[in-house]
Amino acid sequence: MNRRRQLGLLLATVGLGWLASARVAARRRRTIDLHGRTVLITGGSRGLGLVLARELTRHGAALALCARDEDELERARTELSALGATVFTFPCDVTDRASVREMVRVVRHHYGRIDVLINNAGTIAVGPLETMTLEDYEEAMRTHFWGALHTIDAVLPEMRARREGRIVNVTSIGGKISVPHLLPYGASKFAAVGLSEGLRAELAKDGVLVTTVCPGLMRTGSPTNASFKGRHWAEYTWFSIASGLPLVSISAERAARRIIEACRRGEAEVFFPLSAALAARIHGLWPGLTADLLAALNRLLPVAEGGVGTAPVKGRHSTTFLSPSWLTTLTDRAAARNNELA
Repeated sequence: MNRRRQLGLLLATVGLGWLASARVAARRRRTIDLHGRTVLITGGSRGLGLVLARELTRHGAALALCARDEDELERARTELSALGATVFTFPCDVTDRASVREMVRVVRHHYGRIDVLINNAGTIAVGPLETMTLEDYEEAMRTHFWGALHTIDAVLPEMRARREGRIVNVTSIGGKISVPHLLPYGASKFAAVGLSEGLRAELAKDGVLVTTVCPGLMRTGSPTNASFKGRHWAEYTWFSIASGLPLVSISAERAARRIIEACRRGEAEVFFPLSAALAARIHGLWPGLTADLLAALNRLLPVAEGGVGTAPVKGRHSTTFLSPSWLTTLTDRAAARNNELA
């Protein structure tokens, strides 16, 4: 009996070792060098998109950035060019399919090909359920789901023809766990996660690897351009403070490095920071527990009454004595650094 157990243990050890070696070998085969490759980034003029562009510049990639605001794009182009980047910009609204197809056509004509697509464009509205309209859900879906699908649909034919390509979809931990006061955002991110995971399975046979990125809070400086409803000043205060807390958020620079590394390796899914990874794991095991915790959190968030109702107000018009303050120092510095301020 002991010999059988020893033999079984030996075979299991050998099997696990073989699987581990095979996985490492497969990862090495999938890893690519980004030097000289063309990378298209949506929402690339500011925030995380701009930080990703800086990181890709260090890898020697040729950049194509699209965003709606031409002035922001020009500021990003000027900065990246000064860093030595090869960069091309094109104004585009990813919610407009025709605009996306034209943008991809022009980028392809300019560089000859598109090797990597990073879907990063996003929008966010913060406020209680009572202040959210159907239009808020539609806008979130147009940006996070349809916007990503439009760009994917436009670049896929050439990637499939070459049997090579990378698609990175920046979704959110909100696409795994729906957070109070962010319902349109969370619902659309759930759709984006489902799209990304399904594409990973379907496109592997064509040599196109899809990576789903599920970040938690990042210090990108984006709260100043987010929309807030209800008691917009109170909503902006908690959101901007939470976005900059060191223990629960991650710097945009660290996030960008992790995303680019996942792209190079062709990883299926990426979570960061550690708090987001733990939250997703706990939610997967005990969804009832996270639902109860989020319900308790919701009771601490601002109520709908006494504010602007369903009218959206930008973060930059929602300041209080707490935001900006020393509590938002990291968020404010990121906003200045990442082209979030007009």
